[in-house]
Amino acid sequence: QVQLVESGGGLVQAGGSLRLSCVASGRTFSNYAMGWFRQAPGKEREFVAAITRRGGNTYYVDSVKGRFTISRDNAKNTVYLQMNSLKPEDTAVYYCAAGSAMVLTTTPGMYDYWGQGTQVTVSS
Repeated sequence: QVQLVESGGGLVQAGGSLRLSCVASGRTFSNYAMGWFRQAPGKEREFVAAITRRGGNTYYVDSVKGRFTISRDNAKNTVYLQMNSLKPEDTAVYYCAAGSAMVLTTTPGMYDYWGQGTQVTVSS
């Protein structure tokens, strides 16, 4: 089992920044690719970003490219999502997820473990 706990969400004005953190415990963190997803009210869970086990490769949904950065610190068992130039449409609950797949994937079902989520609200 892997336990994931997100933090760093909050209320921010459009154009502002937030950094989300997700701390993992349980099994060896570096054995898992990590992803961030988000879910707005009334919408399906959406892929945001993913990073490989050692952090060598990343992938983003088009809507956040150039604004969000995913990174990880395996020594701290933590994955981050730096979010800049936030827009009201970024408002959602953000979830981190851990997956044992060998390749980066945008499919929620390919991730094995999920955190409880942290709320991000961007006001206009």
